[in-house]
Amino acid sequence: MNRNMNEKINQVNEDTLVIGIDIAKRKHYACAMDDRGRVFQKSFPFHQSSDGFMHFLQRIGTLQTTHAKSNILVGFEPTGHYWMNLADFLMVNDIPFVMVNPMHVSRTKELDDNLQTKNDAKDARVIAQLIRDGRYSFPRILQGVEAELRNGSSFRLKLQEDIAALKNRIIRWTDRYFPEFQWVFKEIGKNALAVLEQTPFPTDMQDKSLEELLQLYRQVEGLKYPSSPKIKQLQPYAHTSIGLSEGHEMARFEIHCLLEQYRQLQAQYEVLAERLTQLAKEMTDYEYLLSIPGVGENTVVELLAETGPLTNYKHPRQLLKLAGLTLRENSSGQHKGQKKISKRGRRKLRGLLFRAILPMIRYNVAFQALYEYYITRPNNPLRKKEAMVVLCGKLLKIAHALCQKKVYFDAQTMMKDLTCLEPLA
Repeated sequence: MNRNMNEKINQVNEDTLVIGIDIAKRKHYACAMDDRGRVFQKSFPFHQSSDGFMHFLQRIGTLQTTHAKSNILVGFEPTGHYWMNLADFLMVNDIPFVMVNPMHVSRTKELDDNLQTKNDAKDARVIAQLIRDGRYSFPRILQGVEAELRNGSSFRLKLQEDIAALKNRIIRWTDRYFPEFQWVFKEIGKNALAVLEQTPFPTDMQDKSLEELLQLYRQVEGLKYPSSPKIKQLQPYAHTSIGLSEGHEMARFEIHCLLEQYRQLQAQYEVLAERLTQLAKEMTDYEYLLSIPGVGENTVVELLAETGPLTNYKHPRQLLKLAGLTLRENSSGQHKGQKKISKRGRRKLRGLLFRAILPMIRYNVAFQALYEYYITRPNNPLRKKEAMVVLCGKLLKIAHALCQKKVYFDAQTMMKDLTCLEPLA
């Protein structure tokens, strides 16, 4: 048992009242026990409301007095977003709380009765037992710029998904009414939007000259110089199009609404992206992370939104664990299993790192050399994807070192490590 686990177990002593809570949308269940696992109070419900929280506070106060417990330790699963209001209430009332891994709860609940039964009362008792055993983690509640970045980053991801969905709907519309449109416009850009706004159907273009069409498209806000080669290429298809010829009134209304929604979301996305960059610049880590060639502003913003200041982490291994990049191995007897990453961590952070490595292999000479070394070394060469995963961990370690030491990235310093590399995979 490691030192960290011992410290957690020591948090629960004979003076501690352990409260396990099963979180739900409207009604939570809480169970109270002592350091030896004796249940003081069977699971009782309280509502997700001000009255419910006050009722919970009174109940644990009564339990403290009845059983002479001077300390309280509350714990729960981070279920969705429903735990956040309760966590804020506990912070305001100076009640310490911890988090329990939902997977631990799922795999422990059969120990008592050997049944797969799942209910809120049972889960609350299991959570309390896990806290008593030291199987919990201390949450870091985001505040200030960190909270703004995390919320803004999540919203930006939703906007990206909505914009992508609208693009697909616009493409579906052109598939039905102007299939040849996509032969000319491969992407939904300013010129494509102008054409769809002014002349969405092939019949709208048939009786107009090139100059008349260009004049029409110049009326669209944000497009002063329409692409005449593209329009000239599209014109012949307007006379031979196989697009649907019925239902044009409602189809025109539909494309108008889709374009309006698309432009609105795009404008919101740009405003949000600019504000997120401004917030990220307020953090001291920003300039050191941006000094890494191949790492752009959006990557730095997303990284800080996922991790917070890297100076909060004492060791880069904490970051690797947060990203789910720690190695696991299944071995038994003489069989030695293959090492793989655990994937027990923040999926968005892991995906962000993998996407960031792709341009770095091209534009960062140090990472490019390291990548070539991993896939061509004589002993245990890695596959390309394996090498990229290893570089994701390397990027986190370098980012942590830069922010801790408050220095800028130096490719030459990193290149020196190529002669004395430790085995990373």
